[in-house]
Amino acid sequence: MFGQVRTHQSPTGALLSWRHFPATTDTRGILLVSHGLAEHSGRYARFAEVMAGHGFHVYAHDHRGHGATRAPDAPLAMFSNSNGLDKVFADIKAMRALALEAHPGLPVILFGHSMGGLIALNAAETDPGLYDALAVWNSNFRPGIAGRGGQLILKIEKALKGSDVPSPLLSKLTFGAWGQAIKDRKTDSDWLSRDAAEVAKYIADPLCGFDATVSLWLDLMRLAFAGARTDRLARLPANLPVHLVGGSADPSTENGNAVRWLGKRMKARGMTNVSVTIHEGMRHETLNEIGREKAAADFAAWCQQAVATSVTGTPAVAGAAAGQRR
Repeated sequence: MFGQVRTHQSPTGALLSWRHFPATTDTRGILLVSHGLAEHSGRYARFAEVMAGHGFHVYAHDHRGHGATRAPDAPLAMFSNSNGLDKVFADIKAMRALALEAHPGLPVILFGHSMGGLIALNAAETDPGLYDALAVWNSNFRPGIAGRGGQLILKIEKALKGSDVPSPLLSKLTFGAWGQAIKDRKTDSDWLSRDAAEVAKYIADPLCGFDATVSLWLDLMRLAFAGARTDRLARLPANLPVHLVGGSADPSTENGNAVRWLGKRMKARGMTNVSVTIHEGMRHETLNEIGREKAAADFAAWCQQAVATSVTGTPAVAGAAAGQRR
């Protein structure tokens, strides 16, 4: 069951905590889930059950510094004290290899929410050809001048305090500001969802809501600025199926405008299979929002279509070739 936590030794030295929800109908592919900042893979159980019902084996792991994953160089709220992003990408590759060993020949879709979306796009660009489709939900690759200011603040904090301590100022400028953007809020976490019960679950979860370290914020800024660069997007197959999702009331993505912007950049680069959906009224966590059932069902339909034709334009045998690309 998805709730059963297992461990896998990554080549990076991390003992990855992971979950699996097996397909419950005719198998179509593998879905790798990359979770968001200050949360963990267990929060995706409901989504995993939906996807399993549409023929996908769902694998989700806790990133370094999150959940139950442990690594000597990755305390809570930090990817690593050195080369954190490379290790995060390598951990995803390790999970991909684990999934393909259990289900050889299947196409692999990489899904990421928020921070997980930042990771997913950059991971796909770092290792082009490993993934047969890509989904990036609720991620902002347009940090702009404010992002550059944030980087400067982080560099000053690193020089004064080190990189393994929280950055209260960045938390205030991000999570704090997003919370304040919700006028009818009952809690500072209402920017996540209009569903009060889901917000309450997040607040009550001891593995959620921690303050990110200076190191982690610096890594996230690198991901945000790098992912949508023209030279990075050019690494992706032009016909790679890409699914972008945002919410029209999500302050972290400029009410979905940053998601639309990413879609336009991808299409301008010549990518021919990019879909963009902005859900009206939804805030940040689409999968925990009012209307999540339709969003998940629509995504499952997209995934089925994406794996029906591989990035090479042939029937869904891409996973077999991808399984040989380790």
